[in-house]
Amino acid sequence: MADGSNALIDVRNVSRHYVRNVDEVHALDDVSLEVPAACFVALMGPSGSGKSTLLNLISGIDRPSEGEVIVAGQPLSTLDEDELATWRARHVGLIFQFFNLIPVLSARENVALPLLLTDLDKAERRRRAETALRVVGLEERFDHFPRTLSGGEQQRVAIARAIVTDPDLIVADEPTGDLDARNAEAILDLLRALKNEFGKTIVMVTHDSRALRYVDEAHHLDKGVLLTGEEAERAAAALLAAAGAHPMPPARSDGSS
Repeated sequence: MADGSNALIDVRNVSRHYVRNVDEVHALDDVSLEVPAACFVALMGPSGSGKSTLLNLISGIDRPSEGEVIVAGQPLSTLDEDELATWRARHVGLIFQFFNLIPVLSARENVALPLLLTDLDKAERRRRAETALRVVGLEERFDHFPRTLSGGEQQRVAIARAIVTDPDLIVADEPTGDLDARNAEAILDLLRALKNEFGKTIVMVTHDSRALRYVDEAHHLDKGVLLTGEEAERAAAALLAAAGAHPMPPARSDGSS
């Protein structure tokens, strides 16, 4: 865990409660977490554990009921809705499980979409979109439409769209959940490369035990609580056992495996 001085993300005693029908749901309870800059982090846990809720709070999509979220020195609670949307467009890149590509737009046009919120002219938007596609290995797919791309290629387009604004933070919600094993590992390898080569901070929600070979840190949640110590170790061991894997040392922060 970071020491606060170099933390890009600082989650302080955060809770998220909401009402479903007549019941109050405690999605998160008093969660604190620091994530250093240029770190690849996995949030793991069973369905309903609170990991996607935490991801939404970190990315400014949702607001906590209690506590504070600070990203790149910005307390998100001080921003109104318009300011938060502007901050998110500049500082956060979003990757989804189901790609969320526009079918009638080419790969280049899909990647350029976030740049429409900037003052860049069309030529510069095009150049940056092509640069992002080259970074993810799709330099020969600029004009291809989503229906002509494989699942792995579509997710690469989605990753290019997430990095085209050069954000401080990339958040990924189950980015390998709709991919086969080969493409899933290729996407995890690409995300690790973005961290190693470009210094990106990546926070990923995943059920995929293969992620443990690629990330710098894995944090486990259960019933809205961030597990620590022996509880976290038991959760990691159970995840590996369920996947038929053997325990392994944590990934090193210098990117080696």
